[in-house]
Amino acid sequence: MQPTTQQDIGGPLPEGLARGIRETAGDIATLLKSASDTTVPVPDSEWTVGEAAAHLALANELMADLAAGHERPYGDGTPQSLATANAQSLATFGERGAQPLASMITKQADTFLDAVERSARDESAAAPALVTPLGPMNRHVLASYLLTHMLGHGYDLARALKRPHMIDRDRVGLCMPFMLSVMPRVVDPAAIADLAVRYAIRLRGGAAFGVTLGDGAVHVTPTPLERPDCTILIEPVTFLLIALGRRNPWRAIGQGQVVAWGRKPWLAPRFPTLFTAP
Repeated sequence: MQPTTQQDIGGPLPEGLARGIRETAGDIATLLKSASDTTVPVPDSEWTVGEAAAHLALANELMADLAAGHERPYGDGTPQSLATANAQSLATFGERGAQPLASMITKQADTFLDAVERSARDESAAAPALVTPLGPMNRHVLASYLLTHMLGHGYDLARALKRPHMIDRDRVGLCMPFMLSVMPRVVDPAAIADLAVRYAIRLRGGAAFGVTLGDGAVHVTPTPLERPDCTILIEPVTFLLIALGRRNPWRAIGQGQVVAWGRKPWLAPRFPTLFTAP
């Protein structure tokens, strides 16, 4: 159950990705610096602002270490194991102050990008893929993972602090290498056990890809399938928020942010239920 394409490990990051990482880390830091109280609860979460920010700081450090080629075991990729690893890391890291965490988030994002740049100059960059909390990835996909992770928790912080979030169409596009890579790993086996369907997913004004489900397996292609059973057209920011478990798909459908057509359009609302957000 693997995606059909893999980018090369070496070479510079895709255009805009490094900038997206730096700008998102900076946006999160700006949010935190505006917070007068980091004990404010994050909506729909067990964490406070301080705990969510501490998690981001630790995760950026983890990603920077992985990009540098260091092994950092962190769960087994299941939501339960990742939640346990998150809780353990927060229990041993006491910082909850807005200013120190803001600095750590931006510093570790820069450290990550420095490590990727060094690897691009190193002939050994053709080594096996890096082992991450969500399976083997090359540094390009790992960078997309880092951005996606920051955007998800940055959105949470923005909601908690009642500030505008930083997710936009361009940044969603930069998340797509990770999203396509990770979909086979986060599929719910029980949800797809009896399902045989071909989806074409189109982000309005952006990327498009295909997902085939059958015999309990999922196959993701970086281009839309021919003659899909169900085509879903979705607003990009809405797509990312639904994929990360931050948005109710039924509400998005009701607001016209998701439309579907094809031989089996009624399967559109089922699509997000086939995956478990990590």
